[in-house]
Amino acid sequence: MIRILTIETTCDETATAVITDSLEVLGSVVASQDKLHQKFGGVVPEIASRAHLENIIPVLDETIQRAGILLSDLDAVAVANTPGLAGSLLVGLSAAKALCVALKKPLIAINHLQAHIYACKIAFREDPFPCIGLIVSGGHSSFYHCATPLDFTALGGTIDDAAGEAFDKVAAMLGLPYPGGPSIEKAAEKGNPYAYSFPRSLLDEPERLAFSFSGLKTAVRYRLVGPGKTTEPVIVAAGLLEQEIADIAASFQEAVVDCLVGKSIQALRKTGMKTLCLGGGVAANNRFRQKIENAAQNEHIRLFIAPITLCTDNAVMGAIAIERFHAGLFEPLDLEVYPGLIRQK
Repeated sequence: MIRILTIETTCDETATAVITDSLEVLGSVVASQDKLHQKFGGVVPEIASRAHLENIIPVLDETIQRAGILLSDLDAVAVANTPGLAGSLLVGLSAAKALCVALKKPLIAINHLQAHIYACKIAFREDPFPCIGLIVSGGHSSFYHCATPLDFTALGGTIDDAAGEAFDKVAAMLGLPYPGGPSIEKAAEKGNPYAYSFPRSLLDEPERLAFSFSGLKTAVRYRLVGPGKTTEPVIVAAGLLEQEIADIAASFQEAVVDCLVGKSIQALRKTGMKTLCLGGGVAANNRFRQKIENAAQNEHIRLFIAPITLCTDNAVMGAIAIERFHAGLFEPLDLEVYPGLIRQK
């Protein structure tokens, strides 16, 4: 049995897990930083990296204890080194390198976005490849042609805000707490998704596999304060009735979901693919899951959505390292971090 320690510190979750080559999770721990970043309405990179420094050793220790093994029982150490926040990535990579030197174990690099799609294979224990992969999170809204777990070709993505970023910014306008995705979804439960007609950008361009959420974000701002006004939207929102906040949240959410679902179907039709895999934090949104499931059924598409527990950043999805282990894809100890996305070989 192969046992790999996986480390995830790309943004604001410090996570480690021990995974076997049969995709069994022996131990997994995630330390969230949501409360640290809440008052800022988004992730502060310096705060994130400092929190990783404080959390990485306790999280590693608890993971090994839960796995019921010794560090010497590991066969390799894997770490996400792209993409992400530079300081956060460095904490995880430094920990991984130290363990590899101390234990004399090989180092494996993980592409964070590939890992999000691989979460579907972990959950369903079924090979979804080849497929179209859609990663929707705070930093990414991107389509990929995934020939294999390790062979991704970019097809298109957002030209401005990512979907999760738009959720965070609109939540801030409405005076809702960070992170914005869960806050908007909760508020929307009592709202009318058709109360306001917000834009669905680029849906009328089926050949263009791209997203644009900046116009939608601006439309919400105009709904609150009007065009050309300098008043902070959150000040106006503070005077609105709860139902009006709920209606704006629901209408905004519906517009984002319609864009994600519509563009997914366009990507499948354009490529002729019949399998769609979804990953990333926004894939945890229940309205999105409901509408993409309905669309997939109507289009006779094979759909894989990572379970909610594997949508947000975690180290279990680092099980993609098993694929690299069997392929003999190990890294030298001078491996660097790549905050921007790189194509791994």
